[in-house]
Amino acid sequence: MTTIHQCECEVCQQSEVHPDQALHRQMNLFMSRLDEQQRRWYAALEAKKVGREGATLLTKVTGLSVETIRRGRRELDNELAARPVDRVRQAGGGRKAVEKKHQLSR
Repeated sequence: MTTIHQCECEVCQQSEVHPDQALHRQMNLFMSRLDEQQRRWYAALEAKKVGREGATLLTKVTGLSVETIRRGRRELDNELAARPVDRVRQAGGGRKAVEKKHQLSR
């Protein structure tokens, strides 16, 4: 089961009901179904809508780091030109394979 981030913004932390609480819950539900680059890009788009403090707010809403959101914004500004279409990570990305050395007993 995928964990859904609980928003940590000021609006969602108050006890009174606010329309943004439902919106933030739906955003996090949606993001729980996306891969890592899609989450980054979606958060970047939402941050762009907010304006100057968008990355800071979206960090509280989504749990992604400010730098991750800024990276998504840079990638979108560059029209995703450096991003592969058919894979989530760049070629050579991710952890390196672990080599196991086996000694044969005689």
